[in-house]
Amino acid sequence: MALNTFRVGVLMGGRSAERAISLKSGEAIYRALRRLGYSVARIDVDETLPWKLRSNRVDVAFLALHGPGGEDGTVQGLLEVLRIPYTGSGVRASAVAMDKPMTKDLLATQGIPIPRGIVLEKPARHFSLPTWLTWPLVVKPAAQGSTVGVTIVRSSSEWNQALHKAFQQDHHVVVETYIAGREMAVGVLDDKVFPSVEILAPEGFYDYAAKYEKSGTCYVCPALLTQKQEARLRDFSTRAYALLGCAGAARVDFRLNRQGRPFVLEVNTIPGMTERSLLPMAAAQAGLDYEALTEQMLCSALNQAGWSSRMFSKQKGAKGKT
Repeated sequence: MALNTFRVGVLMGGRSAERAISLKSGEAIYRALRRLGYSVARIDVDETLPWKLRSNRVDVAFLALHGPGGEDGTVQGLLEVLRIPYTGSGVRASAVAMDKPMTKDLLATQGIPIPRGIVLEKPARHFSLPTWLTWPLVVKPAAQGSTVGVTIVRSSSEWNQALHKAFQQDHHVVVETYIAGREMAVGVLDDKVFPSVEILAPEGFYDYAAKYEKSGTCYVCPALLTQKQEARLRDFSTRAYALLGCAGAARVDFRLNRQGRPFVLEVNTIPGMTERSLLPMAAAQAGLDYEALTEQMLCSALNQAGWSSRMFSKQKGAKGKT
């Protein structure tokens, strides 16, 4: 039975630096749910969110938010208080995954390889790098996504500018060894692991522009990997997903060094869902088109809440489309 007897609110926008991408993800999800026959409302997230949820009679929230204020557990906590089921990970997993230093610490305790690095706290004007950190380095805010505020620093002359850029986004900054090699991403949806995607950015750096603005970025899915490499990526992805306590859809980002060894960069608990996003691309290779992926993410949220379509329709009754 299709789970289309209730009202879905697609939460998008917000106030983070990733607002524009969130709106694109949200609009694509909204259109897919409409094509599937769901009663659905667009919800642009701001301080009036509780009122919007009530006035739109939202029974379940489909989260298309990215960055702080949407991907970090705050909206998830509000929805918990309001007893509205939602897609994706819960409060704790969302907060931990958004905190890159905490994620790295947890992964390291379980032997999951990560780039070596340190965390700086603002201000860091007179800080000296440890001798084991050598150029090139990656400098990035501790709690941002979509490579907002990220710089690859190749010499000391670029150091101060990179710090300034990252500290504009966060009071804590991660500085880590740059892993020269290949960029990979693995999508996970509950017990499903999708084929790996390789990202070939035009200038070798998958930054914000390469993700969303430049047409020259290419993707290979499934990635051209050996069976051993693919198995390791799947293993590290499922272990990271479980360790952080993720639910629903998530994406694990990797770098493979020149010897083919993978390193986990981060775990995204609300992967992008635009027409260029990696999760839908990988899901398609596993036989799930965009609509099927969207519906499975919605079903996952209701399963997490312990609801079935039959039980919910009896309690709420059918509602018309808008």
